[in-house]
Amino acid sequence: MTGWWVALATLALGSVIGVVRLRRDGRVRDTGGDRLSEADLGAGLGERATLVQFSTAFCQPCRATRRILSDVSGIVPGVTHVEIDAESRLDLVRRLDIMRTPTVLVLDTSGRIVKRAAGLPRKADVLAALAAAVPPPPSHESSHQPDEM
Repeated sequence: MTGWWVALATLALGSVIGVVRLRRDGRVRDTGGDRLSEADLGAGLGERATLVQFSTAFCQPCRATRRILSDVSGIVPGVTHVEIDAESRLDLVRRLDIMRTPTVLVLDTSGRIVKRAAGLPRKADVLAALAAAVPPPPSHESSHQPDEM
């Protein structure tokens, strides 16, 4: 009889853990503001923002994340996508407390981490994170006031 209760409790606990992980997976959140340099990234920073993706070779969600971030960087002017192999950059993984792949970081123009997501992010969430973290593009409209008569 006790074996039945243990099995039921294990199933319930596993279900709760699965639901919590599913709700957190890919969710974009604010961060503490560490900075990454071009030397850290091995690439240049974007003019307006940089999307940094930590991946591993056999990570299936990393491939989908790569497509999403490539699409976003192609849509939003001045945004660059940089992918980092987590296994070859354990120094950064430890420094930034990367616990799983894919992990996506949104950097501002100075390399400050302003947003972070662990797991496969939705394209709409990445776009929203950029909108909240990136200054608007310079306006080409003239601020010239019409002459008064």
